[in-house]
Parts: sequence; C-alpha cells; structure tokens
Amino acid sequence: MRNQTRDLAFADDFIIAKLVENVSDYEIEDAVVVNVSPSPMITGNEHPAIVPAWKSTWLRGGCIKSAERAALVKVVRPTNLGGCMFRGWDWLGNRIKSFPRDTPLFISAQDTIGRVRTDPQVFTNERRSDEAPQDFTLKLNLWWAPGDTDCFIHHIHPFLETHTQIHGYGRMQKFRENDAASIYEDVVMPIGYSHDPFCRVTGPNQWTYPWHRYYADSESVWLAIELHP
Repeated sequence: MRNQTRDLAFADDFIIAKLVENVSDYEIEDAVVVNVSPSPMITGNEHPAIVPAWKSTWLRGGCIKSAERAALVKVVRPTNLGGCMFRGWDWLGNRIKSFPRDTPLFISAQDTIGRVRTDPQVFTNERRSDEAPQDFTLKLNLWWAPGDTDCFIHHIHPFLETHTQIHGYGRMQKFRENDAASIYEDVVMPIGYSHDPFCRVTGPNQWTYPWHRYYADSESVWLAIELHP
C-alpha cells in the first residue's frame, strides 16, 4: 500500500510530525522532508530532483514523487514552543548526571519507526557501495533549546547518527578535545539541512566520533536520526 502515513510520537499542537512509507506522488504544503532510508528520494514533477539517503529538503507546495520512507516535520506554533517541558519532553540532565544544570536542552519522546538494512561505511560516506550491509533499528526524536545554548560537548554514541534542522538555526561543531576553544569545524544548520555523519567505522558495530556538539544560535528544534545495531 502506498503513502502509509501516521503521526510520529513527538507530534503535538505545536509541531506537525508524520512518517510516510512507500511514498508516491505525495503533496507537501509546507514541511521539512527527511529521507529516512538508504534509497534516494525523488521530489518534484516538472523538474524532478534527488534527495540522497539520510538527507533532507524544505518543500513548500512541493511533491515527493517517490521514496521508501520519509519524515515530515514542521513547527506550526512557534509562540511558547519552549513550553515543551510541560508537554512531556525531558530535560537531558534527568538522563545524564554530569549534564550541566544550567543548560536548557530538552528531548522529545523517541519513535522507533522500523528496520533498515545498510552498510555502515556507506552511511558514513567511507565507501560508495554496500559491501557489508547489516540490519539497524531506526529511531527518531526531536531536540529543543533556546538561543545561545551550548548543547554539551561529547564523543560517545552506541549508534550511528545524523541531524536535520527543523526550526531556527544552529551549528554542529567538532573539537580536538573536550574544550570549546579547540573547535576545528563549524557546520551551519539552516532549516531543512541535514549534516553528513561525523562518525567513522572502526570495527563490527564499532564507530568513533570526534568531540562534537550542537550549538543553538536561535531557538532551535532539530531532528535526531539514530541507527541502532
């Protein structure tokens, strides 16, 4: 069945968030559209365009011509959006004891959207074709932070990840060590942009990340895409 659609776990009165599978000729009024699959997504009619695996675009009166699986996310009520902590979002410090108590970083409910089969080194852009594909569980959640928020330098994840900017603007940053002064790369994140994965595959179900963080320049909402082995 084509265009199987459901709300994602973090959809509410402030944020439209939908998952669409087996996508064909699906009209989009206004949303960030994320290709959450290892296959290309085709958008447009008169002039079709390709959105690569794990990348995204902002469609406004556009169309997804074909896709395996796509997430559609749009902030529709920005006023009092920061009240997400009263709508079930969790402060990260409740999960990480060492997290700074003065950092206002909140995470939505997480949605497990299915399974995906891909080569982790294709995901990380270390090779172009699948040579060692494996199964992953695919999970999505949103993050929210106000402007000028340092969202915590870290370098360990037990999964593959990338992020898409949904609302506001920020940056994904890399550091030589756990120190903001050691920054060596600044990836600007405008609405609708997904950055390339930061990790590198170092063994079976093993990957290393540089010290990195998200920095919110303005009030921001961004989507985390996680592939769990």
